[in-house]
This record gives sequence, C-alpha cells and structure tokens, in this order.
Amino acid sequence: MVEDEEDLVDALRVGLVRAGYAVDVAYDAPSAHEKLQVNTYDLALLDLNLPGGDGFQLCRTVRAAGKGVRIIMVTARDRLDDRVRGLDEGADDYLVKPFAFPELLARVRALLRRDAGGGTSVIEVGGLRIDTARLEVSLDGRSLALTPKEYGVLHYLMTRPGHVVSSEELLEHVWDEHTDPFTSTVRVTVGNLRRKLQEEGLIETVISRGYRLKEPT
Repeated sequence: MVEDEEDLVDALRVGLVRAGYAVDVAYDAPSAHEKLQVNTYDLALLDLNLPGGDGFQLCRTVRAAGKGVRIIMVTARDRLDDRVRGLDEGADDYLVKPFAFPELLARVRALLRRDAGGGTSVIEVGGLRIDTARLEVSLDGRSLALTPKEYGVLHYLMTRPGHVVSSEELLEHVWDEHTDPFTSTVRVTVGNLRRKLQEEGLIETVISRGYRLKEPT
C-alpha cells in the first residue's frame, strides 16, 4: 500500500489483514520504489499525490522494470483525464476516494483471480473449497475454522495445485516484510493447517524444496 494518509493506512491495513492479506506500507514515492524493486508483490494500492514523487511516474517505472504486480490506483483525483492516464500508464484499475471498503476488497479479489486463472470468488481443488468473498473454507462439505495465516497459506497453495511452493515464497506472499526470514512460522502454520484438514497427504512436504497441495485424481 502506497499512501501518505496515516489514518487511512491504519484502517485499510486492519481490514486487509482481517481478509487474509499480508500488507507492507510505503508513505512516500522513494520508499515505495525501493520496496517494489526489492520485494515481489501480488498487488499494489497506489495513491497519486505522494511526498517525494508522483504516482503516475512510479507506476510507469514499475511497468518499465517488467514487474508483474497488479496495480490499483486509489486516489481523490476523479477527473476523466486522470483516470484515463492512470490506466494508460499501466494501472489495472482506478478507484476514486472516498470509497466503500467492500468495493476495494472486491476489486482486489477480482485482480488476484485474474492471475490465478479463476472466474469467480470460489476456488475448488478436489474436496477443498474456498469462498474468497465470504472467507469460508470447507473440505468435503465440512466447514473449517482457520486463522488468517492458515487461510493465506491454503489459498496460496490452492491457486498452485501440484506445484512446489517454498517456505520463502510463502513468507513473501502470506506474511509481511517484518517477518524474520529464519523463523519457523511457516512450518508451524502448515502443521496446524494439516491437523485442521484431517486428511493425511493433502499437503505434501517436498524435502529441501517446500510444500505441495495434492492435485485431485
């Protein structure tokens, strides 16, 4: 999230974390540029009027660097030419302040579904089912109560069934930048998730490489 209004940042971060997302924050253009160059993000919420720079330029720089991050411009600038310019500079979406938080969440889900190849808010892999709009998870019709991080890990694995996902990749996409890279939190979270799934072998450990969600046969 690239935004200099601290009250808005605090409110949005709380809502996004409750929805299962990991959130890094930059309050000005230079720090945003550094984070976007160093880290791999799924999506960026980008304000236009920023200390130390301009959101249009930041978007253009990110696109020129070949970064595949999805970008939603979130700004009070509601003129038609600003909206057109934002999309032409490489933004995937443009949302005008003030906005309703559920609408922002819906736009975030829609863009992330595009990357995952899904057409609806529901992801199904075998008997596993996640409704990303309602934050509901079930296995063979049995409802599962997951923590936000357990939900985030499962969601990430379900969008890549059969693929090996490293602990480092999970840390990068499910936890924020302040997480210790040497922590055992991924292993512990996966262990707790397995116990709640109660189905042996559904999440496989690939030694020295990471974890893989078993594809349905």
